[in-house]
Amino acid sequence: MNAMTAFSGRNTREILRDPLNLAFGLGFPVVLLLLLTAIQSNIPIDLFELKRLTPGIAIFGLSFIALFSATLISKDRTTSFLMRLFASPMRASDYILGYTLPLLPMALMQVLFCYAVAGVLGMQLTANVLLAIVVSLPAAALFIGIGLLCGSVLNDKQVGGICGALLTNLAAWLSGTWFDLDLVGGVFKKIAYALPFAHAVDAGRAAMSGDYAAIMPHLWWVIGYAVVVLIVSVLVFRRKMRRDNI
Repeated sequence: MNAMTAFSGRNTREILRDPLNLAFGLGFPVVLLLLLTAIQSNIPIDLFELKRLTPGIAIFGLSFIALFSATLISKDRTTSFLMRLFASPMRASDYILGYTLPLLPMALMQVLFCYAVAGVLGMQLTANVLLAIVVSLPAAALFIGIGLLCGSVLNDKQVGGICGALLTNLAAWLSGTWFDLDLVGGVFKKIAYALPFAHAVDAGRAAMSGDYAAIMPHLWWVIGYAVVVLIVSVLVFRRKMRRDNI
């Protein structure tokens, strides 16, 4: 436990040493929020109302957390830092937990910042906002898990393409943040709702609107995906540990 705590503290310091990426992760979703709010003020669109838009932007912003986690673990692999640590008694789950714990506060801060800016722009800050923030946490765990899984099998250059480009685009187009998925319908909508991103956004919107009964049917999808991805991350990492120790 002490070794895992020390490892987690080391990862926190590594994250804080890159303030530019931290600022981008916090700032880019807010820039999108400001831009789409400006569009809403000139061309009223229901989808871009702050109450509907903010949960989607918050979830989209979490996709950048995957890039952080993937880059962190892949750099440790390519610099042989992890290979030296494999001599310690830490288990694969300790490593994954050590990477996850520092990223959860960062994800929470990003979501809080997004909702705070929405409040400044005129969105009413009610108790439902706190619920929406809590509802976003399984999505944060999901994106962290995706990043850790990618970082366990890819190098630091490859994760930029997978987590930086592919994942953010998937989260953008298949979440229903920018357009109503019902307008497209068909196979596209079925694919979107087979993945967790649209469910994460819908759970946040349900929380914001006070439709509490609609939260869990969507949130279970996100929780299920998050649990599976994190378990797979541990198994893949364990396999890497055994292979590198041979």
